[in-house]
Parts: sequence; structure tokens; C-alpha cells
Amino acid sequence: MASRTTHPVLDTRSLNRATLARQLLLSRAEMPALDAVAHLLGLQAQNVKPPYFQLHARLAGFRPAELAGLMEARRVVRMVTLRSTIHTHTAGDALALRPLVQAPRDRELGNFRKGLAGVDLERLTGLARAFVEAEPRTMGEIREELLKHWPGAEPQALSAAARCRLPLVQVTPRGVWGRSGQVRLTTVERWLGVDPADGAGAAEAPEAGVDRLVGRYLGAFGPASVKDMQVWAGLTRLRESFERLRPQLAVFRDENGVELFDLPDAPRPPADTPAPPRFLPEFDNLLLSHADRTRVVPADLKGRSWTGNQAHRTLLLDGFLAGLWRLDEDGRLTVELFGRATRQEKDAVAAEGERLVADMAGDAAGAPAGTGSVRFGSIHG
Repeated sequence: MASRTTHPVLDTRSLNRATLARQLLLSRAEMPALDAVAHLLGLQAQNVKPPYFQLHARLAGFRPAELAGLMEARRVVRMVTLRSTIHTHTAGDALALRPLVQAPRDRELGNFRKGLAGVDLERLTGLARAFVEAEPRTMGEIREELLKHWPGAEPQALSAAARCRLPLVQVTPRGVWGRSGQVRLTTVERWLGVDPADGAGAAEAPEAGVDRLVGRYLGAFGPASVKDMQVWAGLTRLRESFERLRPQLAVFRDENGVELFDLPDAPRPPADTPAPPRFLPEFDNLLLSHADRTRVVPADLKGRSWTGNQAHRTLLLDGFLAGLWRLDEDGRLTVELFGRATRQEKDAVAAEGERLVADMAGDAAGAPAGTGSVRFGSIHG
């Protein structure tokens, strides 16, 4: 193994520009939404609207109807995967990723062992699968059905068992822009019309699947450390995969000496590459996919994008977290800057904000598509 002194050092701005390039945030990509969802390895989606805003920040000409159509056509789905949180994935990635994240789901289920005393988990899995594959069900309906078989079990534990043991997807209209619907669930195989035995990667060795995932993660989030990827995926013990791939990867160090890996031919733009303002939704992938987030979040702003366990909508200025924003039902966009900005910077933020309102709020809220939709102030005021 080469000594650490032989690895080039990437400073914070260099890491910032490399990550923004991978995230399609230096310039909007001329790319179909389906390809973008695949490239980004999914879009975090605890709430319904964030995936649409994530794509608007990244794709030229994106409109919500494009992603909504993919959801209705079952080419993308909403399900719990990375970090045990809901993501919007392509159909292929939903099938491939879910088995890879089963281990943390099993660990999560261990928290409910007392409430599952006497419950045969294999039988529960089979019963729950048959129940949701007959027709999509709410979690309450799943819980009530399982209580018929184990009336003495803890109801919440039964729900958790079904959620952790089965690859459940949220069926439409949930997640479709402009429509509403409660969460109803079925298995990913049933929703996509595939045999569970034919799921993506079913015949692939686990190591090969993880190695492939490492390469794709670096393509979307690199350069990155082993710990960065473990935080993104919610997985542990990934060092072995990075070591298997080391001969094929470029290796760097950050300014603190942490070893970073990357794909050799991946873009790493100069540190002075211009980065336009971007409005990101709550739970955007960019802010959640590294252990060390200083490549995007300045140290003095750590924690400013969250209140409790709720993420705020964030503004990037010169590639870094610089403020928060709120879009009201009447289509008025309020921007709260954390620090001073030049007139030129404010004008650029306002122009980007007008674009956001025109593309994402105008039709739905009757908002004005012209100038005057953006104001600077407090998002809590």
C-alpha cells in the first residue's frame, strides 16, 4: 500500500466542486429524469415533494409531470432502503438495493424482540406477503391482520416485523405530484410484476453487488471515504470492498489526512469553477451522504439546516450552504440568508428563485410566473 504522503490532497473547495459536479449541481444536466434518478442512486423522499425539487435543481427543463409519469408507469418507486429511510428509486435499483440493505433492517427489528416473543418470523413474513400481495394495504390493516394470528404480541412490533422483513413499496397515487393518497403498501416484486427469484442481483455474489454499489456511490458522491459511504448507505464493514477495488480507484487525502477514494475518470473541476445558486429541498441527498459534510456545510453553520429531526429547505451560494427558503401556497418564495451577500449574488439568487416559482409553483398555486415572487427575510417571519 502506498504511503499517505504519495496521495494528492484535495482541499475543501476542490471536494465541493467535485461533489457538485457528480450531483449535477454545477450546471443543469440535459438528462431524462429516469437517468438522473439512476445516476444519483435514488432521491431521499420522507416527504412527497422533495424528489421533484431535487430534480428541478439538477435537470434542464424538468417539470414535475415527468417524474409523476414515471411513478404512475412503475418505472420508479418509493420504498425504504438506504439509512432505513424512504427513497425514490428506479425499478431496477429498488430490486437490487433492497437485499443489500437487509442487514440493518434485521438489526432494527432486534429493537422489537420483546414485543415479538413467541412470534414465528418466517410465518409472519409469509402471511404478511400474501396479505399485501392480494391488494395494497395500509400499515394499520397489516397490523390488524397479524394480530389475528398473534393477539398477545405488541402491535407496533408486528408492524415493524412486516416492514423490516418485506420489501414494501408505497403504491401510487402516493408520491405523485398534484395528487394525494394515504400510504398503501405491497411488495416491490408484486408492484413491478417480477418473480422474487428473478430479482436484480439474485444470482450475484453479495460481494459483487457491494463492489458495484461502491463504484456507483463514488460516481454520484465522490471523492469519498469508507466512512462517508457507510453513512450514506447505513451499512457497516465496507472497508473490505474498498480494498478489493483499490487497484482500480484513484486515492486522495483531505486536509485532515482522511483517505478518499474516487473513480479515476470522474470529473474533479478546478476549485474556482463557478457554482450557481441552487434551491434544495429538505433531506436533499447532497447534505446527507457524507460523514464529513464540511465540503458543503461550513463548520460555523453546522446544524443550521435542521431543527430537531426536521430538515429545512436549503440554499447553496457559491456551492456551500448559505441560507434557508420557504415557498408559500400563494407562490411567494422567502429566502433567509445566513450572512452577507453581494448585490450580484442576491440578483442571482432571485433569478434562480423566480425560475423555481415559475416551474414548480405557478400552475399548482396560481403563482405569478414573472418577477416579484422572491423576497429576502426570515422564513419564520
